[in-house]
Amino acid sequence: MLGDRLLHLSAPHLRGDDVASLQTSLNQLGFDCGRPDGILGQQTSRALADFQHNSGLTADAICGPRTVKMLELVGRQTGSGPGVAWIRESEAMAHQTALASLRIVVGQFGGLSSIGRGVSRSLRGSGATVMSTDEYEPSAQAAAANRFGATAYLGFQARSDRCSEIAYFFVPSFESVGGRALATRIAERLEGLVPATPELRGMRLPVLRETRMPAVLCSIGPVREVVDVSGFVADAVADAVTAWSSTPISIDLGPE
Repeated sequence: MLGDRLLHLSAPHLRGDDVASLQTSLNQLGFDCGRPDGILGQQTSRALADFQHNSGLTADAICGPRTVKMLELVGRQTGSGPGVAWIRESEAMAHQTALASLRIVVGQFGGLSSIGRGVSRSLRGSGATVMSTDEYEPSAQAAAANRFGATAYLGFQARSDRCSEIAYFFVPSFESVGGRALATRIAERLEGLVPATPELRGMRLPVLRETRMPAVLCSIGPVREVVDVSGFVADAVADAVTAWSSTPISIDLGPE
């Protein structure tokens, strides 16, 4: 819970739901923390110090009892809203126009490498700049996508059961509008191709939370049946990305 401990920039970075609550409050007040990923990094520290300065507090970038009380006071006066991070992502997506301008990272966690290769090959052929990664840890794939300056991240994860989840980043205080739009297009195009009906899921998985761009993780199974149709699946996903590149958000994709 926010206020149970002092929050400040440290190495390694502090993580937790209280950090996410701090980020959400600052974003809603117009102090840009980026996505509420629950990780207290440089951007959150700067936003915290900026809020303290503007509120007449000591701008030490340490969130203690006085800062928490001020956040609650100002929050009650200003109300709630989607927050600056949601607005910034929406604006960035609104200016996206062509597949050739995209930088896509395609990651896989084992079992669906044929789909990852097929998607990468198809997108490169259409003019996009594509980087592939098979790092074992989700956080490592997210870090690679961030370093690459990706426009979008696509991940593929094999399942042993008959299930297809197309996930994008969502927490109660924030929804990735670009991620949801891309996930929606992928789910629509995989309908009838994969063994189980694709289900759209808003989730806070590490690879979705820690990427700084719209990200989608496709968890599909059973893996043996999926591999048999990997070419069709790869083509469908690439087609979904192409459609998304021209219309990366939709007017009905606001936070719920």
